[in-house]
Amino acid sequence: MSRASARKQILEKNSIFVKEKEKPLSSQGLFPKHLKRVYPIGLNRSSSSLSLSSMSLSLSQNSNDSSLTDCSATPLEQKISLALRLISSSERREVPVGRNFQPQQQQQKQQKQNQVSNDGELQRCNWITKNSDSVYVAFHDEFWGVPVYDDNQLFELLALSGMLMDYNWTEILKRKELFREAFDGFDPNIVAKMGEKEITEIASKKAIMLAESRVRCIVDNAKCILKIAGEFGSFSNYMWGNVSFKPTINRYKYPRNVQLRSPKAEAISKDLLKRGFRFVGPVIVYSFMQAAGLTIDHLVDCYRYSECVSLAERPWRHI
Repeated sequence: MSRASARKQILEKNSIFVKEKEKPLSSQGLFPKHLKRVYPIGLNRSSSSLSLSSMSLSLSQNSNDSSLTDCSATPLEQKISLALRLISSSERREVPVGRNFQPQQQQQKQQKQNQVSNDGELQRCNWITKNSDSVYVAFHDEFWGVPVYDDNQLFELLALSGMLMDYNWTEILKRKELFREAFDGFDPNIVAKMGEKEITEIASKKAIMLAESRVRCIVDNAKCILKIAGEFGSFSNYMWGNVSFKPTINRYKYPRNVQLRSPKAEAISKDLLKRGFRFVGPVIVYSFMQAAGLTIDHLVDCYRYSECVSLAERPWRHI
């Protein structure tokens, strides 16, 4: 074959390719036939604009089609297919609306709704019943399990917990204001200076109903608190240091699971006795820890559980 004839054949092929390329889109469509078979979208020219969402929908429905990897497809066709698949995945991607993505206030509201009993009352720990005294219910709802860092309040709770040997919480709480008045707001600096006259006067008050030995015990414990404050900076530092400044959070479901004492309470009780405290056995110390929020023993179904846990998990700030 001569060079002239070979050149003529090449020119003829190029002219045929140019004519095919110049054909209108309406005759061959936007996609080759094998892509139309895989994605039956109907992309002929019309007055309406092309919807990428409709394309992505068809792509998602046929994403597992084996013809996507057809070796006969040209590199351009493969790139178009890949781009459309990416559009499909980006449009369908949604942020899961789970429990952890809800606003905190909405979560708390939902928790409270779940903790409402059948009679419309808030669900509390099982030892709070319909017959419970209002002062005891208020103590449970507002104070019990809330972390306390003030020395005077810690001294008060330790003194009240010591009275559990003779009375229950309801009887103690009903006379709480009388105790505060008698012991000057449980300020250890004032109580530690009380003499025989003050001790006898407090013990003689019938409304308080405290034996003289109990009053002496509270005065002696106030003196011990001042010694601890001189050594650790405050009584609060000493008590919270025993739990590494972080409340113990328990997850009890039934009242029978709530313990009366713990290894930590036994260790604190032993050290307090060594420092001269009185009426601070492991059971009393554990009751004090529950009341002062050093341990969270609200039942998990109680509406106060999540609230006290939220307070317990805050960064510790002692003032």
